[in-house]
Amino acid sequence: MAMMIAGMCTSVQASIDDMFGQIAGEGIRVRACSDRAFSKARRGVSWQALRDLNDTLLQLAAPLIDTHQWHGLRVVAADGSRLRVSTRRGADLAADHYAFALFLPGAEVTLHARLGSHDACERQMLFESLDATTENDLLVLDRGLIGNTIAAAITQQKRHFCMRVDASGYACVRKFLRSGAAETTAELKPPCRPDRISYALDNTPTPVRLIRDVTPSGTVRVLMTSLLDAQRFPAETFGALYHRRWRVEEAFKRVKHRLHLEAVSGLTYLALQQDFAAKVLADNLHTLLASAHQGATDTPEPVNSRPNRTAAFGALAPILVGCLLNIRKCLKKLKTALDLIINTRCRIQTGRSYRRPPRVKPHAY
Repeated sequence: MAMMIAGMCTSVQASIDDMFGQIAGEGIRVRACSDRAFSKARRGVSWQALRDLNDTLLQLAAPLIDTHQWHGLRVVAADGSRLRVSTRRGADLAADHYAFALFLPGAEVTLHARLGSHDACERQMLFESLDATTENDLLVLDRGLIGNTIAAAITQQKRHFCMRVDASGYACVRKFLRSGAAETTAELKPPCRPDRISYALDNTPTPVRLIRDVTPSGTVRVLMTSLLDAQRFPAETFGALYHRRWRVEEAFKRVKHRLHLEAVSGLTYLALQQDFAAKVLADNLHTLLASAHQGATDTPEPVNSRPNRTAAFGALAPILVGCLLNIRKCLKKLKTALDLIINTRCRIQTGRSYRRPPRVKPHAY
């Protein structure tokens, strides 16, 4: 489990040799176990144990996470991503799976993540993940999660939301765009009867607030929110709030392309579940190590930069397994690695944006 939590970005045999090299205190790989032994041992490890470890880690880091709030609410970005992997189910090979995550921008950690089949519905996965949120959470959603049912489900569970909508599905949005107003309030129709039965929802309309947001490039976006108090939540702050949703996209990029999630370390569905849970945990662990270390140093963190996460993976990879196994030699090297991470930073340019050209997304695996 320590080896999986550390990332496992190389082959299984190389990861095992690295681990035993750290245990032995050697600077080279040590062959003490085969990859087949690891394959047999992992059958007795539940992926839910790794998920529970992530929950425990977030509970320990709660004081750090709670400092990143927006008008007293915890911002939770929700999104899904398709995984192109090869896992064996019986005699067939399934090449596509769907991942869904709830991410905390600012704190930069994944609150909740789950896998679905290739035909999984993103809205259904969001509904099933609402239990991982609290009444103090504000869900920031993209256009793929819109709908009267989603708005009603979130509101009736006493959560808040801010989502981007377009005029194609809402008459109230078309009327609002024609009016030229900066903001207005409206009511969404109750969900249809089959959805009310399936999701145990009340047959009541959902009050919402529509806000016109103009991007620096001149694009007009309409944001729909359940936060109706214009005094406490000014309309001009919602554009920057919605932009924070992009951090969940960056989290998926790190896990898929930096931690090589799509290069699964086994052919079974259990291996994919273990790798997914372990690499989400590894990403959170890297973030919290750097954040906690920054708070323990005397040097203030520059407001226009953040630690380079790719460099952080490379700095911690040689020692992280040994640290998790409480190897003293590795623990002595931890502060040096964290100092290196803090001093290797990426510049943040506020207001910078690039138009995304229409193209097929590349997949490395």
